[in-house]
Amino acid sequence: MDTKPIPIGQFKQQCLAIVERVARTRRPVVISKRGKPVARLVPLETERETEEGILAELRQGEGGMLVEEADFLAPTSELAQWQTE
Repeated sequence: MDTKPIPIGQFKQQCLAIVERVARTRRPVVISKRGKPVARLVPLETERETEEGILAELRQGEGGMLVEEADFLAPTSELAQWQTE
C-alpha cells in the first residue's frame, strides 16, 4: 500500500466515499487511530476471483498440481450439481 493511513475521524466523516473508492480502485485503505494503524479496508473478492487466485497459486507452486486441473475441479460425488468449464 503506497498511500498513508487515513485517520479514523476522517474515515468516520467520509466513510461512504472511502468505501466506494476502495470498491472502484480495488486498492485497500489503512485506518489509523492516534497515528497507529488499527484497521484495513480491503475490496471484497468475488467467488470467481478467489477460485482463479487459488488455481493460479497451484499452477505456480513448487511441485505444481499433483492431478490434472479438470480432475481437481470435478465433482467428488454424484450429489454435486456443478459442471466444470
